Amino acid sequence: QLQLVESGGGLVQSGGSLRLSCAASGFTSVYYAIGWFRQAPGKEREGVSCIYSRDGSTYYADSVKGRWTISRDNAKNTVYLQMNSLKPEDTAVYYCAARPQVVSDCSVLLPPRYRYWGQGTQVTVSS
Repeated sequence: QLQLVESGGGLVQSGGSLRLSCAASGFTSVYYAIGWFRQAPGKEREGVSCIYSRDGSTYYADSVKGRWTISRDNAKNTVYLQMNSLKPEDTAVYYCAARPQVVSDCSVLLPPRYRYWGQGTQVTVSS
């Protein structure tokens, strides 16, 4: 059973930075797409970025493109989300999720496609 644990959330001022981590264990497949999602109060969960484990292919939603960077450390089974230039509208609970797949394209970043989820970490950006 794949398990995911997020960390790194917190309170930061607008324009600041945070780095989220997603530590994975219990892989049962060779290749995974790891996605980062967020859910603000009263809003649907949305995908913001993903990375493919084998070749590091990445995808970013338009709302975070140019501000954030997703990366992986396969030796540590950890995926990172470096969030720079944070805005108040980035405030949400952030989740990492995983799905086994054999293709590198993870741009169809929809929550129902992801089977395994972490517990979430709160990110709050003050204005």
